[in-house]
Amino acid sequence: MTILDQIITRKKQEVSYSKSAVPLEQLKDSGFFGRETYSLKQTLKSKSGIIAEFKRKSPSKGVISENADVLDVAKSYKTYGASGISILTDSEFFGGTFDDILKVRNEITIPILRKDFMIDEYQFYEAKSIGADVVLLIAACLSVSQVQEFTDLAQGLGLEVLLEIHTEDELAHYNENVDLVGINNRNLKDFKVDLQHSVNLKNLLPQNTLSVAESGIYSVEDFRFLKKKGFDGFLMGEYFMKNPGEAFDKFINEISS
Repeated sequence: MTILDQIITRKKQEVSYSKSAVPLEQLKDSGFFGRETYSLKQTLKSKSGIIAEFKRKSPSKGVISENADVLDVAKSYKTYGASGISILTDSEFFGGTFDDILKVRNEITIPILRKDFMIDEYQFYEAKSIGADVVLLIAACLSVSQVQEFTDLAQGLGLEVLLEIHTEDELAHYNENVDLVGINNRNLKDFKVDLQHSVNLKNLLPQNTLSVAESGIYSVEDFRFLKKKGFDGFLMGEYFMKNPGEAFDKFINEISS
């Protein structure tokens, strides 16, 4: 089994448990369920274009910043000009929790991406109930019909959709209702990074599709290369998480100079 296979197997177990523990109607009673969401499509155009990520660990890098305070990190990201904040909610593989979004939702006024492995309708109601604005759909673990179904569901709940692809075959998962397309520079099956591969895929997307370069961006040079190639957004986490506030501030200053 690949790491992605292991994650999805575990995720199915987690969702099954959550459904039995917290009924759907209880999620709808959340104080955040009726809030008006922020638009990542809009903030990508008006701010830095960077979706700064909060991530404690990952299967590819191990522990990144185990004791980081999510509220301190989120506030610093917002202060220094992030277009949005991505927060991992997968616990076993990435060290995230729902509480990480709940802690910051009322403290920041930019979009929050719930980054997780969305495989069931129930998870979209979860995302809405904890105050997320955007959800991630990963083509590698969904069928074309699931992406269409989940896109419609998310947007019906007021959530924007970031569809993540990595291969040319996965372009078939795109539909015109998807808000943004993320192209993962890192292969989820073997974790190799290839920026040029992402550029090649971006060039196959329909014209005017908002595109986000995801993962494996480790330098100002990487950022500038992808920006020059026409990417609208940049999802970055590991680069900042060792020293989030200072590293993000320095990066913003360097790309602005």
